[in-house]
Amino acid sequence: MPFLSTITITSLCTYLSRQLSSLPKNSNLSHIPSKHRSQAVLLAQKALTDYFHSTRSLPFLYAEHIGRNSFYSLYDPISKVEFSLSSFAKSFERFLRYHPINEFEFFFESIGITQKEISGFLPPNKFFFAEDGRILNAAGALSGFGFPWNKLGILYKAEASIFDKDSDDLSRRLCRFKDYGLSNVSVIGICLAFPFVLGGKGDLGVEAGALFDDLKRVFVDFDLGSFVEENVDAWYEICRKIRLFYDLGCEKGKIGELMGRSRNIFLEYSEEVLVRKMDFFCRLNVRKAGIGLLLLECPEILSFDLEAPVISVMGFLKHFGLGLQKSKSVARMYPYVLGRNKMANLPHVMRALDLHEWFFGMMKNGNHRLLGNYVLSHPDEDLDEDYRVGLEKIQSSRTPAHTINKLNFLHGIGYGENLLTMKVLEHVHGTSSELQERFNCLLHAGLEFSKLCTMISFSAKILNQKPEILERKVNFLIQEMGLSLQYLDVFPAYLCFNLDNRIKPRYRCHVWLAENDNLFQNHFIFEIITRLSDLSSNMVDLFRISTKSSSFYFLCSCFSANTGIEF
Repeated sequence: MPFLSTITITSLCTYLSRQLSSLPKNSNLSHIPSKHRSQAVLLAQKALTDYFHSTRSLPFLYAEHIGRNSFYSLYDPISKVEFSLSSFAKSFERFLRYHPINEFEFFFESIGITQKEISGFLPPNKFFFAEDGRILNAAGALSGFGFPWNKLGILYKAEASIFDKDSDDLSRRLCRFKDYGLSNVSVIGICLAFPFVLGGKGDLGVEAGALFDDLKRVFVDFDLGSFVEENVDAWYEICRKIRLFYDLGCEKGKIGELMGRSRNIFLEYSEEVLVRKMDFFCRLNVRKAGIGLLLLECPEILSFDLEAPVISVMGFLKHFGLGLQKSKSVARMYPYVLGRNKMANLPHVMRALDLHEWFFGMMKNGNHRLLGNYVLSHPDEDLDEDYRVGLEKIQSSRTPAHTINKLNFLHGIGYGENLLTMKVLEHVHGTSSELQERFNCLLHAGLEFSKLCTMISFSAKILNQKPEILERKVNFLIQEMGLSLQYLDVFPAYLCFNLDNRIKPRYRCHVWLAENDNLFQNHFIFEIITRLSDLSSNMVDLFRISTKSSSFYFLCSCFSANTGIEF
């Protein structure tokens, strides 16, 4: 049986030339003239196929799949064989006979696992299929059903247990999926998108059964399958889109009819578009399953431009029906959010206003069209002149790009185009990605989004510290001092103080005083401390020198630590 046709050889030479050109510059193929490298690889692939089939007794089809799809694994043995166009094929065959290869390495690359990932999947102390033939037998069963050999890695990376199964059990399980009225190609697409359905034992299991009930409704009852091209890639693509809704938390077995009625979602929109729209609503920090249901029930949302439009924050709230009194309260409590912003930042604007639940509730209650038909009431609506002047100064500065990126970070967490945002901008240092990392660190520590934004507006230098430092300070506040995060609402500057040189010593003073409260019996010292805020600095110094009392230092430290007033 010929290994390859003339046409196939020509196309493969072109493909291999591209692959060879992408090798690292230090690749040791210098012993092969560049014009012969593609041919050398083809000869090596043929020799490898013959080795697996003739020497290792693999079925020819398996041997051919591995030989043709393991280019990078072949590179190492090729580099060890002297090259001569007339004798390279025989030399390479001889090399394989006397230098056994790790067969699993070639197999894993052939099924689509990248070279960087292979080492994590190689079975320990096993080199030959004869030591564990289950993997190859399972791959053969899947390939026999119609799975593309070079896509089996998708299944292996997700559910390696599939390849421990008996080949007959796998075949029977795949045939049971067809009982739902699905073709071989559609079953393959489903399995690639939902590998867990092949991983169970015996019966399908509740979860797999519920999934196929949904998919039968979508593909058969609502006839979505007739709009999908009869090839694996098309079915895999459509099933990946469906999986996005389950990944959001939609319950399997409950949304088949809803997906069927909204089948155009999966035909008209790419996976990338669906991911972007889902991410937009996920940034509201609401229940993710609710987001999936919203998009299925109101698919027109997917056609809305949720990135480019400019919004006026107060105008948008009015558009969605927020009452006058509530609007005034919002403007008073969150002045740094006011002004204009981009639609793309709307989810975090709502979180900064603590209105994200209200906004999502409005969407679910049938007001989603308001999101699509919003426009500025007039071109100058909510333009802030002070912000415009500040922006011009940034653009004429020495490092406009760096500063604009920091400004975009502030807009991204909900700060509007206003003077307060510009004032905060003056005090934050670092790149936009560093600022985002520090902000996320405090969110993960448990601070509420809106309260954290408020804290930054009062004490922007919070964001000038590394995440690990912020984390240590928060942990000390909670675990050592026994205080809640609500303390930071009152005194956000706590996060700006040095932990080892300021916070811990003052806290030790506080603990000492609590354990030695008899010091407060000294009425004179207590009276001085209660009046410290009224004394001039000279009087304080005079009192410090005249008393020479350690109690004075302890009490001053305690007073300062609890009020933030320096002495």
